[in-house]
Amino acid sequence: MRVGLGYDIHRLVKGRRLYLGGIEIPFNKGLLGHSDGDVVLHAVSDALLGAIGGGDIGEYFPNTASEYRGMRSEEILARVFRMVKEKNLYVENLDITLIAEEPKISPYKEKVKENISRILKISIDNINLKATTNEGVGLIGKAQAIACFAVVSLKGVRD
Repeated sequence: MRVGLGYDIHRLVKGRRLYLGGIEIPFNKGLLGHSDGDVVLHAVSDALLGAIGGGDIGEYFPNTASEYRGMRSEEILARVFRMVKEKNLYVENLDITLIAEEPKISPYKEKVKENISRILKISIDNINLKATTNEGVGLIGKAQAIACFAVVSLKGVRD
């Protein structure tokens, strides 16, 4: 078994769409980033890379490269997942913690889990998604940013 931890944070700004877990969430702000800024999929991608000893997404999708500007994070996760499969590994379990004052994620949790399940080709039962606030503390607490942690466990391909 291999385990990886991922983390990401982005500022909320006006004039951008908000994507969390690959799902567009109706909100008056979006996450600022070189890609679509999806902190959930970035954290999951980094967790996968950590589990395979593959560095971090900034090494593969640098924010200095124009070809990645505006890239959907679903594509980032799909490419990272191909690296996992190339090592003959599969995702056993994924645990995600989203930290945001707003918007409330609960109405979208199942859609997010379904989308991640589709990309990683695992049962939705193997994905846990929880959300919490930052209790008014810092940029997240002032609703100026959203952060996410993800922990993944990988196993060798089943015979």
